[in-house]
Amino acid sequence: MPDFSPTEYAVPGFVALVLIEMIWAWRSRPDAYEPRDTLTSLAFGLGSTVSGLLFGGLFFALYLWLWDYRLFDIGWAWWAWIACFVLDDLKYYWVHRTGHRVRWFWASHVNHHSSQHYNLSTALRQTWTGFLTLGFAFALPLVLLGFHPAMIAICGGFNLIYQFWIHTEAIDRMPRWFEAVMNTPSHHRVHHATNPRYLDRNYAGVFIVWDKLFGTFEPEVKDETIRYGIVKQLGSFNLLWAVFHEWIGIVQDMWRAPWKHKLSYLLREPGWTHDGSRETSDQIRARWLERSGGAEKPVASENPIASEAEAA
Repeated sequence: MPDFSPTEYAVPGFVALVLIEMIWAWRSRPDAYEPRDTLTSLAFGLGSTVSGLLFGGLFFALYLWLWDYRLFDIGWAWWAWIACFVLDDLKYYWVHRTGHRVRWFWASHVNHHSSQHYNLSTALRQTWTGFLTLGFAFALPLVLLGFHPAMIAICGGFNLIYQFWIHTEAIDRMPRWFEAVMNTPSHHRVHHATNPRYLDRNYAGVFIVWDKLFGTFEPEVKDETIRYGIVKQLGSFNLLWAVFHEWIGIVQDMWRAPWKHKLSYLLREPGWTHDGSRETSDQIRARWLERSGGAEKPVASENPIASEAEAA
């Protein structure tokens, strides 16, 4: 691994910001934090760090081996760092989008969305099983182009640091010029919402322009209350269930499914079933649009995803 890991240096800042947000929540939004939920998020962060230590070196070694077959010698010039950061963020967009659209990837990524609270501790709710999805393959084109694996790792670290601060309700909106280009708390609240209008939107890491370019952007609507979590809420603070529940669900669905549909439960979008017994995010959104008359406006009377009774 590279000698410099920006996320390690950022940890004290993460802790300080969480404490500051807790003080804000205590004074202004007591429901923003739930002790058991926060402890689960912290445990996720610890487990993810251990998983990264166990498997990160293996992937980095693979990148170094592949780098010997690079097409260009890009080097370490200042412009190379900028190009690497931008391209790595584009890579992140597609990794993230795949994480929502392919159930095999979702089984790992769902961990990050499993909290029904949205605060800075939620940012620490990272997967333990990312190595199973082989998502590292999305970075292989950057290595082959000639960006050194250490440069890619460092840029990826700064990308994760940026994403930490956007997991908050304490910040309403940033200036318009910033909202137009960068990912912000407002944009990312949309991404974590279960409201039909918001499902599978705003995949950006740092630059929200990718969502605008590829048709997945959705602005936050001020007069519609956001409900956080996943379509079928966990209903539990059990850490191991939170980590592995979707992998277990995949195994169960594949075991019960007819042979011709088994692989689809691994590679199709979350919620897909061969018998139509569940709904995908596209189907939920389409049903909501039909009920609202085709206009993407708030529907205050109902939320077909998560009711108040489902809140953990």
